[in-house]
Amino acid sequence: MESDNIRLLSTGSDPRVMDYFSALATLSSRVDELRGRFRPTLFGESYYSDSELAAMLKVSRRSLQDYRNNGTIPFIRLGGKILYRRSDIERVLEKNYTASF
Repeated sequence: MESDNIRLLSTGSDPRVMDYFSALATLSSRVDELRGRFRPTLFGESYYSDSELAAMLKVSRRSLQDYRNNGTIPFIRLGGKILYRRSDIERVLEKNYTASF
């Protein structure tokens, strides 16, 4: 009986082993997903690119340009790249929040 269990474990046909490897694969894919979303900070601040912020707010990049032109949202122009501070965006959203009636 003991040798049968050892044989099952060594061949990988034991359901416990299969469940273990399935859980390991799920965990590995989750870690890869989290690493893909990791955003290192610069001096404790996170920044969004134009396309990232547009996707988050579900607006077009053209709308973001209008918000910049109107002074609605603060931004940083670095060369040809536009960056937005996370804290600035949170502040603008809080300032423009309207509670339900």
